[in-house]
Amino acid sequence: MRKFYAIALTAGVLFFAGCSRDDDQPMSEPQSEILQSDPLSAQQINRIIDDHIQNHGSFDWRNTNVHQLWSASVHGDNILSIGFGSTTNDYNRATSQKHTVIQQEILDIIMRYEEKSQEDILISADEFLTTVDVVVTKQETVAALRKYDNIRYIEPGNYKYFSVRSSMQRSSDSSSSGGSGCGFESSALSSADYTTITPNAKAGWTLYQHNIPAAWNISTGRNVTIGIIDTGISPQQTLLGSNFNDGHSTGRTIQKYGTYVDSIWPWSTSTDGPADQCGHGTSMAAAAAAPRNDNGLPVGVAYNANLVTYRAASNVVLDGLHEQNGVKNALTALGNNSSVKIISMSMGHIFSVGKISDGIKYAYGKGKLIFCAGGTSTSFTNFVGVIFPASMAETVAVTGIKEGAGYQVCDECHSGGKIEFTVIMQRAASGNKSPVLSYYDNQSDYVGGSSVATATTAGIAALVWSKYPSWTRAQVLARMRQSGSFYPNKNSSFGYGNINALTAVQ
Repeated sequence: MRKFYAIALTAGVLFFAGCSRDDDQPMSEPQSEILQSDPLSAQQINRIIDDHIQNHGSFDWRNTNVHQLWSASVHGDNILSIGFGSTTNDYNRATSQKHTVIQQEILDIIMRYEEKSQEDILISADEFLTTVDVVVTKQETVAALRKYDNIRYIEPGNYKYFSVRSSMQRSSDSSSSGGSGCGFESSALSSADYTTITPNAKAGWTLYQHNIPAAWNISTGRNVTIGIIDTGISPQQTLLGSNFNDGHSTGRTIQKYGTYVDSIWPWSTSTDGPADQCGHGTSMAAAAAAPRNDNGLPVGVAYNANLVTYRAASNVVLDGLHEQNGVKNALTALGNNSSVKIISMSMGHIFSVGKISDGIKYAYGKGKLIFCAGGTSTSFTNFVGVIFPASMAETVAVTGIKEGAGYQVCDECHSGGKIEFTVIMQRAASGNKSPVLSYYDNQSDYVGGSSVATATTAGIAALVWSKYPSWTRAQVLARMRQSGSFYPNKNSSFGYGNINALTAVQ
């Protein structure tokens, strides 16, 4: 059985919510520091991150000193990602003409200290967000940038925490293993895990746990568009391609895009297209909106909803410049797509990433309802917490639980105070997860974790919004909360609990 992990670590990495400032105040100038000549090792940097998470529950690069920040950039091709603006939430270029001036002032500081031309230091400047990626080699440059008032954050743009952590884990435990959410296997579904419905589709057992088949008598997601940010869609699964309209699924569209650049060269801009080369994105799209087909294959929650999918990363662990830029660019693209109402993202990071946070806020500002995976990890994870960006106030965090009386988190799922909803996606006896389409035509598979819980919840939101097309995001979310098993209370670990889809669409 293939297991998908919303945040599956290659060697048992910790997952925690990243921290972010909620105020909208100008940032103070840091105190002067004595600069050290030699950079810290990557292992030392990771230990600083881990120690901060253990002691404070989260980590942000703003909590590091100049030497630590510079050292991390050295281990990431000397790349810095800079978010600028007069306040913490000044992330949208369109709000002020002063952003062009601020950006140039930042570049002037870098050129002066680095003694290089703008062409040599500027990798990219985002079209919609007040962010730039630059090359900085000198510690003195980092110190000067930290003293500039109009910088919101400075982060190592290509420091790969997970790669370092994997190396550290292998050196101390040769038996450690794990994955990053990818897999192409297929599984024969147990007859106990589905019900055959017209016109010969399989409705997975998970759907019945949330009264989704009953809700289809009222709403099937028609005229609602879900955006999926993940690893793309398989070109070999025609039910998510040329046969997207099959059986009882009619009159809808699927659009596929790619924002991920598969290159070690920071200046590369050519993406590798929309095709899934991991398998995770295909399963998430299938869980949310696979057609109610006549081929004897699993149906998705909102089987008449439209899909817009983005291949934004190579896997679900958002490590490094191109993956983080890919997600950021997908968020702004979906934010600017007026037809998209819902965004589902089953990917994340151990701590906050400024440019992704900006992208989330940008899409949220455009009225999108954003669902994010609360976190899934291997048994080697030592701590539990809701991961980034599910930890953000602008997102709706979802996790998975086991079937049965009471609430028991799934074997790999995270829980915590930021969780809003839960989805029953693991059988108590067999351990089987949610049935979905496979990467390949005419094949099925099982998928689990907070990943499938998130895509399932996004599908339920489409059912509600389709029933009430004039509603706002707040109204849709309120109705979903009201249908939760804990409402009007909120559980400290499981939020409003399991959604009753039938109640939500009535």
